[in-house]
Amino acid sequence: MGWLTFGYFISYIPYAMLVKALASGVTPLSSQQVSGAEMLPATVLGQLVAMVFFLALTGRWRHLRRARIGGHRIPVAGRETLAAGFFTSLIVGATTMNYTFSGVSILFMLLLMRGGVLILSPLIDAARKRRVMKNSWVGLFLSLIAVSVALSDVHSYQLTLAAVLSVLIYLVGYLGRFDIMSRVAKNGVVATDRRFFAEEHAAAPIWLAVLLGAGALAGQPQLRAGFTTFLGTPPALAAAAIGVTYEVLFVFATLIYLDRREYTWGVPAWAFASLMSGLVASYALTWLAGLLAPGTGQLIALGFGVAAVAALAYPSAALWWRTRGTGAACRVLFVCGGNTSRSPMAEVIAWAQAAEAGVAHAFRFSSAGIATPLSARPMAPGARSALAELGLQRVPGRGNPRRHRARPITSELCRVSSVIYCMTRAHRDRVVALAPEAASRTVRLDPHGDIPDPDGQSPEAYRQCAQHIQRSVHLRLCQLTEVYGPLPSTGRG
Repeated sequence: MGWLTFGYFISYIPYAMLVKALASGVTPLSSQQVSGAEMLPATVLGQLVAMVFFLALTGRWRHLRRARIGGHRIPVAGRETLAAGFFTSLIVGATTMNYTFSGVSILFMLLLMRGGVLILSPLIDAARKRRVMKNSWVGLFLSLIAVSVALSDVHSYQLTLAAVLSVLIYLVGYLGRFDIMSRVAKNGVVATDRRFFAEEHAAAPIWLAVLLGAGALAGQPQLRAGFTTFLGTPPALAAAAIGVTYEVLFVFATLIYLDRREYTWGVPAWAFASLMSGLVASYALTWLAGLLAPGTGQLIALGFGVAAVAALAYPSAALWWRTRGTGAACRVLFVCGGNTSRSPMAEVIAWAQAAEAGVAHAFRFSSAGIATPLSARPMAPGARSALAELGLQRVPGRGNPRRHRARPITSELCRVSSVIYCMTRAHRDRVVALAPEAASRTVRLDPHGDIPDPDGQSPEAYRQCAQHIQRSVHLRLCQLTEVYGPLPSTGRG
């Protein structure tokens, strides 16, 4: 997440500078001010070209669905990703438009847009029943303070009806996009997230080109000029470059949103990166073109933004601080029946999620079975296939699922484990019977019920089991790394 946020910050600077410079008429190509509607056609054409190159060069076009049309297999998008692409096109178009209205500063519109999305994020998380951790609420609260302080420093603006409508369109776009993304992706299934990313990515600029073209055909004069006379002028190159830079930041932003964690976790980091980029771009244009510099209120707002990022990063930092230089770790043991399906899947998934959250150094995950008459049995093929669909054929530094060998649970394993997660209530009863002193540290992985055994069933049963385990592991890791709750005892006696 840190690298994605940094990439978004870096890519947003040239985008903001180009939009502001072109709208203000201070580009080397022309001193003529260009309206948002006039520059948008060239902008979307630049993004379309950049999108095709990106999907082709990275190979992500392979994740698009295929439909047979006229004897040929043509890349297509699904119904829901097409809808997500439509909402995203509203965001893309409105973002550029919002920075070009006369009478309002680009910084003011930036803060207005980000503040709206910050408010939407916990509402969408709550509607989708995503658990919002305490540190995420703190980060969100501090981010809203940062936006409020920055807004208080923006003076002498004229918020026209067109600007208000554009901001509302922008927020409607995010509301629709986040809702669809929550339903069809953002679940940690790598294949699903990659398909959503590729299909939405391809659909959004196409939708925007269609909408702008429809506006031009309907007689909107600036859009019509943007598709005709403006394309032959030097400023059109700058407008196309805006589309290219937006394509780059669009990649980073989408990957931030697709992180399986709640929106209330990712959106403040995204908003902070945007604010920092806007400030850097503003100071750069002040130095290069003599435009008005940001006021001191924005600098104070940065302090709250840094505090918000610190709140978001606190669980990982606190866990590192607790275990620095001591070799201490929270030992987590997963238990099922034969240690060939459920518990080894949980072990692999836990390592992957801990690594993604940056807390793998603080944990030791292992698994065992209560009904293992013979050791050294490999992981069930159905379990390996289900992990592969989650993109977990191999967890870096933690071995290959194909190398897993079953082992029986022992009283010593129970004694040294900080917490023991069992797949069923019956498994927990067996563990407590073996090691009564571990009763307080032994619970079901899913606090709401048992996780059924997929052994001998269809691949779909294994797939559903893996997704069930993934959700439960995520919940348990959130609890273990909760800021206001101590980690379980290491249980080393």
